Amino acid sequence: MPNNKTATIYCKNSNSYHDFPLGTSLAEILSKINLQLPNKIVAARVNCKVEDLNFLVYKPKDIEFLDTTSIEGMRVYINTLSMIFGKAVSELYPNTLVKIEFPISHGYYCHLINFKKTVSLAEVQAIKQRMKEIIAQDKTIISEEKQRETVQELFAKLPNQDDKLKLFDSLGNKYLRYFRIDDYLDYYNGVLMPSTSYVQLFDLQAYDNGILLLGTNADNPSKLEDLAPEPKILEVSKEFYKMNEHLNINSVGELNKQFLTNKSFSLIKIAEALHEKKLVSIVDAIAKKRKKIKFILVSGPSSSGKTTFSKRLAIQLVLAGFKPEIISLDNYFLNRQDTPRDANGDWDFESIYALDLPLYKQQLQQLLAGETVEMPSFSFEDGKRYFKGEKLHLQKNSIIIMEGIHALNPELLPDIPEHVLYKIYVSALSTISLDNHNWISTFDTCLLRRIIRDFRFRNYSAQETIKRWASVRRGGEKWIYPFSQYADVVFNSSLAFELAVLKKHAEPILDEVPEYCEEYTEACRLKNFLNYFVSIPEREIPPTSLLREFIGGSSFKY
Repeated sequence: MPNNKTATIYCKNSNSYHDFPLGTSLAEILSKINLQLPNKIVAARVNCKVEDLNFLVYKPKDIEFLDTTSIEGMRVYINTLSMIFGKAVSELYPNTLVKIEFPISHGYYCHLINFKKTVSLAEVQAIKQRMKEIIAQDKTIISEEKQRETVQELFAKLPNQDDKLKLFDSLGNKYLRYFRIDDYLDYYNGVLMPSTSYVQLFDLQAYDNGILLLGTNADNPSKLEDLAPEPKILEVSKEFYKMNEHLNINSVGELNKQFLTNKSFSLIKIAEALHEKKLVSIVDAIAKKRKKIKFILVSGPSSSGKTTFSKRLAIQLVLAGFKPEIISLDNYFLNRQDTPRDANGDWDFESIYALDLPLYKQQLQQLLAGETVEMPSFSFEDGKRYFKGEKLHLQKNSIIIMEGIHALNPELLPDIPEHVLYKIYVSALSTISLDNHNWISTFDTCLLRRIIRDFRFRNYSAQETIKRWASVRRGGEKWIYPFSQYADVVFNSSLAFELAVLKKHAEPILDEVPEYCEEYTEACRLKNFLNYFVSIPEREIPPTSLLREFIGGSSFKY
C-alpha cells in the first residue's frame, strides 16, 4: 500500500500504476518499470509538462516517456546536440562564437563568428570528431536554476555572451535555468537529455560558408536525417538575416531593447516597407514575361499569409497593367462529411483530395474557354461549400492568381505548359533568434498565427487548433514542402515585430486550454516562449499588412 513516503505515478505508455519513494528521478522510474519501447527515451511529459529525465517526483504524477518521434522529444534531442556542438567548437577554437541561425535543408545552418570566412572540410571534420569524443565520454549534462542576477553574473564572465545577457535583461523571470557540461555553460529554451551519450546520430556538413548540423530522422530515429538542399530559401533567409544585422535586431534581446526605447513604430514601418519592396520586385519579374505568364501559383504552409499576399500582389499587378483574378483553392474544399480521413481517422484537410478536383478542373477549363462561371465559397465555421452568385469571367490582360497550400502541386494543372506559370512559395521564415543558440521556429510563428485566426474567424479553440497541428505538419511534409523547390521565387512573410504583437492576442486564448489535456503541453510551451517578448501596440500596423489576416483589422475581404 502507498504511504506518505511514496508517490503513485501513472505511466501512460504502459497504462500502469507504480509507487516510488519520494525524490525518485524519472530515469530511475524508467529503469524500474521495465518499459519496452522501440526507441531511446529522451525526456518525459509530466502532468502535461515536458521535463528532463533527472526530474524528481515528490507527488503523484501522470508520466508519458518521450522519444524523438514526438515533436517534444525531437526538440530535446536537437537542443542537446546543439550544446555538444557549441562545447566542441569552444574547445577547438576558443575565440569563436557559434551562431545557430535557422533551420534549413532538414538541418540547422550554423555560422562561426570571429572565424575565417569559409569553414574548411578539415575543420568541419575536426569539430565532428570532437563531438563524437564528447558523446563517447558520456558526460553528465547538469541542469541548474538560480536567481536571474546570479545567472547573469555567471554568463557575464564568459566570452561572447552579449546575446544572452540582453535576453536576460528583458525577461521578468526571477529564476533562470541553465545547463552545464564540465565547465561549459549554455542556456536553452527547454530541457536537455541527462548526458551526452543520449545523442546517437548526428552529422556536420560544410554548407554555404557555414556548417549544417543534422540530427536523427523524426520518423525513424535509427536513421540520420537526409540533407535536402533549399537554395532559394537559403538565399532569402540570409537576405533577411543581413537586414536584421543592419537594423541591429538579430536577437530577441536586441529587439526588446528597441521596443523598450520606443522604436517599435519605426521598425513596423521598415518591416512593412520591405514586404512591399519584395512584392514590387516579383511583379517586375512577371511583367518582363508579360506575354507568357497566364497563371501565378501561390503556395505555402498553413498560416504563412498566402491569402493577403495574393491580394497585395493583385494590387501591384493592376499597376503593371494586368487584370488579376484570384482563385482561392480553399473555396474548393469538399463538404466536411466528404473530406478524406488520415491514418488516425481524423479529417485530412491537408490532402489534395480534400479539394473537389473535378469541379475545380471543370471551372478552370470553362474560364480558359471564355465562359462565365459561378465561383464557390467555403465556410470554415460550418464546413460547407456555398454558391453565392459570385461570377468570374476572364478578360483581355487577365492573369489568374491561384492561391492555396496545393498551388504548386502539378496535379492541379496537369495540362498547362510550364512556360505560362509563375510559381511563388510563401513562408514565415524566422530570421531573429532568442539568442545565438536558440532559434525561432517557422512552425511556432505559423501556429500562433493560426491559433489567433482560428479563434477569431473560424470558431475554433486553441485546444482544437493545437490538436490538429501535428496533422498539419505531416500534411506539409507530404503535400507542400516537396514542391517548394520548384518555385520561381520565395517570399518571406514574417515580420520582425510580429511576435511582440501576437503575444497579447495569443496569451488569453492559450489560457483557455484546459489543464492536464494533451494540448496543455504545447499551450504552456507557447506561453513560455511568448514570455521572451515585450508586447507592443498594433496601431501603427497598416490595414493591408499580412499580419492583419490573423489579428483582425484588415481592409481586405476574406
